[in-house]
Amino acid sequence: MITLQNIVFPDPDICTEIDLYVRLNNLVGLDRPNETLQFCAGGVADFGTYFNALSIGKWHKACGLDNLWLELTGSGTLELEIFHALPDQSWNIQQCEIVTLDGAPALIDISRYSDTSEKGMLYFRLKALSDAQITDARFTTERVLPALPRLAVSITTFKREAAVQNTVSRLESYLQGYEHKDNIHIFVVDNGKSAQITESAQTSYYPNDNLGGAGGFARGLQTAIKRDFTHVLFTDDDAAFPMESLHRSFVFLALASDSRTAIAGAMINNTHKWAMWENGAWFDRKCHPLHSHLDLRDLGALAHMEFTSERDHYDTMYGGWWFFAFPVEHAKFHPYPFFVRGDDVSFSIANDFNITLLNGVVSFQDGFIEKENPQTWYLDLRSHMAHHLSLESMDIGSTGVSKIAIMFLLRNLVKFQYDTMETCLLAWEDVMKGPQFFLDNKDMAERRGRIKSMVKNEVWRAVDPQKLQQVASPHRHIPRWKLALYKFSLNGHLLPLLGMGIGPVVLAPQERGNLHVIWGARAVTYLNTDRDMAYTTKRSAARGLGLMWRATKMFFKFRAAYPKLVKDYRETYPKIAGQDYWTEVYKDT
Repeated sequence: MITLQNIVFPDPDICTEIDLYVRLNNLVGLDRPNETLQFCAGGVADFGTYFNALSIGKWHKACGLDNLWLELTGSGTLELEIFHALPDQSWNIQQCEIVTLDGAPALIDISRYSDTSEKGMLYFRLKALSDAQITDARFTTERVLPALPRLAVSITTFKREAAVQNTVSRLESYLQGYEHKDNIHIFVVDNGKSAQITESAQTSYYPNDNLGGAGGFARGLQTAIKRDFTHVLFTDDDAAFPMESLHRSFVFLALASDSRTAIAGAMINNTHKWAMWENGAWFDRKCHPLHSHLDLRDLGALAHMEFTSERDHYDTMYGGWWFFAFPVEHAKFHPYPFFVRGDDVSFSIANDFNITLLNGVVSFQDGFIEKENPQTWYLDLRSHMAHHLSLESMDIGSTGVSKIAIMFLLRNLVKFQYDTMETCLLAWEDVMKGPQFFLDNKDMAERRGRIKSMVKNEVWRAVDPQKLQQVASPHRHIPRWKLALYKFSLNGHLLPLLGMGIGPVVLAPQERGNLHVIWGARAVTYLNTDRDMAYTTKRSAARGLGLMWRATKMFFKFRAAYPKLVKDYRETYPKIAGQDYWTEVYKDT
């Protein structure tokens, strides 16, 4: 029997939102250290959850399952219900039966789902008819595995010694008892040369020059090719993913009939661990995260996410490199030397992967909001423009590409983030230097220093929370005529607001991207997550309009240069994002 999914419980080191794992009534207790459920008669445990439901539509379609079993281990007598959640129609109770457990694994055939539909999601519910215990549960199939993948888990790190050591320790501890451990190996590519990772039978360590995430992951892919691995999993040094994510991905890749199959792990923000941040994403002029902010505790919302992610296809879908597993043979293009930001987008779109999203395959990460700064805006704009210049399938013309830069600038203009506008203009200038700029600046050393010197105001500084005014409400009512005035005036840059503004505002951390809160303000204070650091921006019509005048001149310059520029990017992309380029970069390692 092959285990498709193990039933998992909250991990105190990652996530303790119990409703993401199991819903219990007050006659069931979770013994978390032993990962068991203790039932009194009448106790109910519902596994229709993000981590423990089975998206049978995805497994059936990709892996061609012809049988499915639920294995339960425990003791006592329970009522078992198998639910089949179906898109666009009523859900079925596929089975309802009494099971008596005696400590040995009990197998229940649940293959009848295909009589109704091969789509949708399966989950089960247990009701104790006596005192009972569940010590283990899993979905399995009877199948002879073809040749197993050889999976390299490639971690890129830079000066995050404790984080990467913890991640490696978690992985090694899990793999010690994992049945397929001989087919999985950990690579640590250390751009800071400081991680002090001890090599073992399970882990290899590679000190590396700091060429950013792009260079680090390119090194991991190069090494995987040299060592004959069939698949690579790119993941972060602080990757807080449940180890079950690794198992589900490995088995899915092993069973998938399409050799192009890749798996994009979701991301959940550590601030709100019950909410999806991104369940895959697609790119067109900007990043479009899927199912962002969805409440994963809600079964209906969860089912909708699984149904749509099974059904919908995006030509420009990509997987973030907090967890992205892919087949080496279909990685025709390697990471583009963006340093960081955008390398994962380009990699997914350029290569012919068939990307799948599996519930429960997820990494818990610190959010991007607090990481947002003038340098990340610079990096994002560079890569956004380069994607459309480099990939013929994403051609939107000179005006379309220019609008990306204009929107970056306008978004920061109305927030009075003039330092960020300066770095965005620098990004636009650098893109216009052509692809050779990325080759000459693959370590970003000069640019990082220059950007640091440009940023004078938008720097986190310690604040006393007691002295801050109350944070602005994201739900404040703005009359339509007044909102139109704010927008037409670019938040007071083109026209004085003459007493119709709202003075200074303080933004809650989660509202940094919400423009509604700052309309009419004359100054904005941005808080970090802990609300002990902040910076304040103030309206300066002269500086803001001066920067937009520079952008106007850049627009016409870019349009004139566009034909040659797009030709250069497209002709050089196969070389710059090619294996031979990175082989040359790392020829002496």
